[in-house]
Amino acid sequence: SHLLNPRIVLLKDGTDTSQGKGQLLSNISACNAVVDIVKTTLGPRGMDKLIQVGNQVTISNDGATVISLLDIVHPAAGTLVDIAKSQDEMVGDGTTSVVVLAGELLKNIRGFIEDGMHPQIIIKGFKKASTMCVEKINEIAVKVDKKDEGKFEELLLRCAKTALNSKLIAKQKDFFGKIAVDAIKHLDSDISLDLNMVGIKKVPGGSTTDSFIVEGVAFKKTFSYAGFEQAPKLFKDPEICLLNVELELKSESSNAEIRIEDPAKYQSIVDAEWKIIYDKLQSIVDSGAKIVLSKLPIGDLATQFFADRGVFCAGRVNNEDLDRVAQATGGVIQTSLNDLNKKILGKCGRFEERQVGSERFNVFTGCPETKTTTIILRGGAEQFIAETERSLHDALMVVKRTVEHASVVGGGGAIEMELSKHLRDYSRTIDTKQQLVIGAFAKAFEVIPRQLSHNAGFDATDVMNDLRTAHHQGKIWYGVDIDNEGVCDTMKTYVWEPSANKKNAIVAACEAACMILSVDETIKNPKAGNIDDQRRINPRG
Repeated sequence: SHLLNPRIVLLKDGTDTSQGKGQLLSNISACNAVVDIVKTTLGPRGMDKLIQVGNQVTISNDGATVISLLDIVHPAAGTLVDIAKSQDEMVGDGTTSVVVLAGELLKNIRGFIEDGMHPQIIIKGFKKASTMCVEKINEIAVKVDKKDEGKFEELLLRCAKTALNSKLIAKQKDFFGKIAVDAIKHLDSDISLDLNMVGIKKVPGGSTTDSFIVEGVAFKKTFSYAGFEQAPKLFKDPEICLLNVELELKSESSNAEIRIEDPAKYQSIVDAEWKIIYDKLQSIVDSGAKIVLSKLPIGDLATQFFADRGVFCAGRVNNEDLDRVAQATGGVIQTSLNDLNKKILGKCGRFEERQVGSERFNVFTGCPETKTTTIILRGGAEQFIAETERSLHDALMVVKRTVEHASVVGGGGAIEMELSKHLRDYSRTIDTKQQLVIGAFAKAFEVIPRQLSHNAGFDATDVMNDLRTAHHQGKIWYGVDIDNEGVCDTMKTYVWEPSANKKNAIVAACEAACMILSVDETIKNPKAGNIDDQRRINPRG
């Protein structure tokens, strides 16, 4: 019989394959293990995670940061890492929500898989539900007119505060919310709002509230040579020369050879070298520039030359910082000194070198082209400043998305409960298996308010019952009241979130769940055996 049914070997010996229902359930379990780790960080009362990688210690409750540091090796659970990073890049906030939602979607349909429902039926139902959710958000989202500047700024401020509510710096949310809104307002809204134009500099020491925003550019004092201290450190209305040119004497390469017949000519060669550098320096001074910045080194000779003529100079300026100075002052970075004229010089209202903590900063303010800002963060421990930076990045992203879309929904689980009710009502009008799938999608939304209550130490069952009752009565913006253990109208308590945040989270969670459901087999190839090793050593043999 073995001749009639020969054993066909397709994969290399030792290849690990697992498929079918067991494989799918295993993937769902792996995803839920990841969710269990991050779900306690959700919301204003969420806990922080301390993760140690080598000697580096990170304390954070930002979903994307925690998940990316976990070093997840399970191939299916890696999908959750991707959606958290996607949410972080697209919206900035809601990274924990998107992971928790994806995990809950998979958890709710686990029973259907065990009962033999085909994954494609579930995927079809999920996609339908996801589309309906986005349409519902577009329908009920509260839009604000950008032309009414007072109301619009208030909207941005409230969205920023909501994003900061769940962070380590929640107590300073008024302070940092204002900084985030001011930073985004200075960006060029005619083009896309580029967060690279918001520089964030960290200076250990001082209180968190010693942080401040510079309406222009600030960067740490660069490496400097002798003569630097003699240069003036304060200018009003200076012209700024931006260079990508090295201003120092270079030693010749080791194999350079010059043959001369008359020893007197040797001096002329040395003089020529000095003349070249002095001509370069004089051309910069003649251009009228009072501040010279270069990406490349500015040597001790040049530093002293400029100091003697009342010109400030800084070499080895970071690429990003020089680009932001160019954006703010209207200057053009030069790669040669042949034609320095007024058109390519930047201008600013005031330049000064200022002491911030133990660091010295070069600060440019009053820039005519100001489309850039710099935020200087202060604080005690390095981990605390790093977490402040991550929190502020989330707030900046949220404000940016709100400026672009100008529509908000109620936070605190309010929008999730309304979508849950909407899908549950719709599912009862269908008579196919989709009724169960869409019902499961509706139930999954309840995980957000339930987890918010649980993390705050409330009785989640009572809060959920109150929320279901409120939404059944048409109170669409009722969510969890974190301060008073109950429910409240989150629109009136100003817990607002950009609608783009929720739409992106729902679509990303749905896509991740569908991707995991569509995998029915995992194949792990064994490590290359001895034969492959031999081939690598001797490809022809």
